[in-house]
Amino acid sequence: MKIKKILISQPEPADLEKSPYRNLVYKLNIDLTFFKFFEVVGISASDFRKTRIHISDYTAIIFNSKNSIDHFFRMLKELRETVNEDMKYFCSTEQIALYLQNYIQYRKRKVFFGNQLFSELVEHISKHKEEKFLFPCSDEKQTEYTKALDKAKIKYTKAPMYTSVPRDLTHFNLDEYDAIALFSPIGVRSLVKNFPDIKDRNIIIAAFGSSTHAALKENGIKLTIGAPTPASPSMAMAIENYILGRQFSAAYTRNDAKRGKSTTSTKRLKPVIANKEVYKQRMEEKKAQAAARRAARAEEKANKTAASNKKEAKPEK
Repeated sequence: MKIKKILISQPEPADLEKSPYRNLVYKLNIDLTFFKFFEVVGISASDFRKTRIHISDYTAIIFNSKNSIDHFFRMLKELRETVNEDMKYFCSTEQIALYLQNYIQYRKRKVFFGNQLFSELVEHISKHKEEKFLFPCSDEKQTEYTKALDKAKIKYTKAPMYTSVPRDLTHFNLDEYDAIALFSPIGVRSLVKNFPDIKDRNIIIAAFGSSTHAALKENGIKLTIGAPTPASPSMAMAIENYILGRQFSAAYTRNDAKRGKSTTSTKRLKPVIANKEVYKQRMEEKKAQAAARRAARAEEKANKTAASNKKEAKPEK
């Protein structure tokens, strides 16, 4: 089955040309429709107080999404609480770590992050087991993130600060789409709620993350394109590899990735670089961001030094 049009269950990127989906649109001429399948609604401060969690009691925060960051600092404001300047932040990716700059002065020595897998962040957390960890998250009972923390025997407190509510999708005609890309169990639930017959439809299902794969299986929906895999660490790359005939549908763990193996095959998998120009562009953007941060710190230091010298200078008589 050829793929020409895909429904992506995420908001449209601010700049499609710089997004992971660039190749699908400009290289493979795929028509993409972006629409988030659910809404994130914050839990009220009064309901949060019932959990008897006091944020000031904790020395480290675990963030696995931008939503968790937004609602954590929203809750701080509503509760009129503050965090200690020595608070440590553990973020699942660098992108999420950089998002912290919207709320705090970014200090690399207090911010830790993984690369692609949450298990990589768990390794960082394991080196700081003396900290008291708080995990702001949704009200789901268990996710792949809590499973990873439990498996590593990390002592943490789960702090539900928001909930996910399925959106109305009935205005979409699924017959117009060749594939749907899903990224979370709530996305799967929203799809099933709006289209109860989805498992009987002739449409390719792509999904990211083991918990999303499990939700599909629970609802009897066939998974065709799975991510992440050693060859396809992102959803966009997984779809591209499938279209180009390079299909690796099995999910993988960090140890599998080190060995270059999937969980269902003993063959070595070679990483696929879909577009070297895009890769170079991303690296240049990261370098530019790092240079901008260094320049900002240098300017701040120079201003402080100048102010200090001016204060110490004696006025001429």
